[in-house]
Amino acid sequence: MTTNQPSAQPLRLAVIGSGPAGVYAAETLLRSPQVKSGELEVQCDLFDALPTPFGLIRYGVAPDHPRIKGIITALHRILDRGDIRFLGDVEFGTDLTAAELRERYDAVIFATGALKDAELNIPGIDLEGSYGAADFVAWYDGNPDYPRTWPLEAQQVAMIGNGNVALDAARMLSKSADELLRTEIPENVYEGLTSARTTDVHVFGRRGPAQSKFTPLETRELAHPHGVQIVMDPADFAMITPEEREAIRADRRREQVFATFEGWLHAQQEREAKGEEPTDAHGGPVQRRLHLHFWHKPIEVLGEDGRVAGMRFERTRLDADGTMEGTGELVDYDLQAVYRAIGYFGSELPGVPYDESRGVIHNEAGRVTEADGEVIPGLFANGWIKRGPVGLIGATKSDAAETVASLLEDLEAGRIPSASDRDPDSILRLLEDKGVEFTTWQGWTALEEHEIGLGAAVQDSEGNPRPRVKVVPREEMVRVAREGQRAHESASADA
Repeated sequence: MTTNQPSAQPLRLAVIGSGPAGVYAAETLLRSPQVKSGELEVQCDLFDALPTPFGLIRYGVAPDHPRIKGIITALHRILDRGDIRFLGDVEFGTDLTAAELRERYDAVIFATGALKDAELNIPGIDLEGSYGAADFVAWYDGNPDYPRTWPLEAQQVAMIGNGNVALDAARMLSKSADELLRTEIPENVYEGLTSARTTDVHVFGRRGPAQSKFTPLETRELAHPHGVQIVMDPADFAMITPEEREAIRADRRREQVFATFEGWLHAQQEREAKGEEPTDAHGGPVQRRLHLHFWHKPIEVLGEDGRVAGMRFERTRLDADGTMEGTGELVDYDLQAVYRAIGYFGSELPGVPYDESRGVIHNEAGRVTEADGEVIPGLFANGWIKRGPVGLIGATKSDAAETVASLLEDLEAGRIPSASDRDPDSILRLLEDKGVEFTTWQGWTALEEHEIGLGAAVQDSEGNPRPRVKVVPREEMVRVAREGQRAHESASADA
């Protein structure tokens, strides 16, 4: 087996996954001193199973979060340069195998993220009306691989979890569908939310209000929608000790979140003391209630005739060491739907060593390894499939720096195998021979223009043009993208 020398030939790199983890891994390598100095040339192809780039930023972030969605602008700028080739609608393991990649690329970085829900192993979790929040997020974000409709007949809904995904999903369930017309939600999602029968959304966390993983911004946004009343339980705050309050003041994020919670509680108690009717944060009438429950450990989903009918929790507290423990007090709630939002979990990739207990690829500093720790030369991992679904975008960038450092170190040491087929267009011929209707960057820009055009043709609830409307059917996305690709190729030929 031959090996690359740092300046002998271009490094052929494939990145699997075009979300932030994939794009930042490619960008980190392309911005490395070795590449910028001309010592190393890189030919990079970025693959995605979906016809579009951007991964979880497009299909896992609530549509009413333009600040987070703005990350797409940065990713778009990187891919628009032309030094990273995007190939969408290509599923690793089905359309393209590990062996076919190794034949054509010196190195492969897996950045497939974590898309499915972590399991909640309690009795009744499989009853009809029990869902994973990740599936719900994929539905309202218009992921083409999920059903077009979502069951929204439940009036009383539980959201299990105290992270930002739980808040996003709870906000989407409680927010007016008309307010979401200011976003890019597809028409089928708007129709579904318009017909939803939800009156009360209950968010349950195992720990107290000071231990929630909410960000200050996400927390404040809960009260923004018109018609939504935030409901707090004073008993959840009575359990907080003076020592814990000192710890809260020492952590700025926790202090900001906790102060928001206490502000809502005080306003609620003042209205109750005056005998005033509840209102939303804007002083308007209440259409839906969003209840925040703390110190609740899920014990069992209660059923009736095979469907969710309620849920049982054990009240919790912190012991002297700050460890959560059960109090033995059980409390039941009448519910018709339960969503678990306790985290994401990575999916296994065919032919790649996988840790089933953690939902990650076996790796050491980004180098893919066998289960026994033996490094597999030329294979790397980045993002959530590397370290698990924790941390924000900044952590993904740090991951990329570590993974790329490992790649460059192995390249310098001659530990990366050299691909036998070094023709950059070989991969295109392979996909075409297989009948894979892959999409390109030019196809994505055509689809983006199409979605913006769809938005300009309709109005939001205030009569303004919508920013865009997502196309949901995969076949329609591919059709628009490939028509754009052909138009680009024709224009380039004429030029």
